Amino acid sequence: MFAVTNVDDIVLLALFFGQAKGRPLGVVVGQYLGFAGILVASVVAALGAGLLPDGAIPLLGLVPLTLGLKAAWQLRKGQDEPSVHTGPGVLAVAGVTLANGGDNIGVYAPVFAAGGGGDMVVYSVVFLALVGVWCLLGWFAATRPGISGALSRWGHVVLPVVLIGIGVLILTSAL
Repeated sequence: MFAVTNVDDIVLLALFFGQAKGRPLGVVVGQYLGFAGILVASVVAALGAGLLPDGAIPLLGLVPLTLGLKAAWQLRKGQDEPSVHTGPGVLAVAGVTLANGGDNIGVYAPVFAAGGGGDMVVYSVVFLALVGVWCLLGWFAATRPGISGALSRWGHVVLPVVLIGIGVLILTSAL
């Protein structure tokens, strides 16, 4: 269940790690913060309280869309050259992870509700461990010679495109 709902995160993580310039901790912390938000929303939804009205969930797409547009604007103005970029911020990674997690919440909440409190704890612990595995896979992909070279040359161009695409997909998911 974790792998199916997070397969797209490996691409995002590789892009983020590719831009982190030897500072991967911010990406890892951001990924954990964003995923913790997904887990909290899933648990709250599973308990029946409902975190957000259904119509508000697609609005989460504004986070990656805004970050992607900002990155594209900076790239257009020449402010985001790969040689001077310090990497994505913790909050940017967390925001994209959380915004991209609408499908996770939609899958996790009913499974959590059906399983009860004990199962929610087990799922949460396992999922948090798997976030670490996902971070390692993203970092591993970003540090392979062929991939790292491509990310160094094109990551600053690809990231805005991917973020804008994710934002648009999330925003249009309610249509």
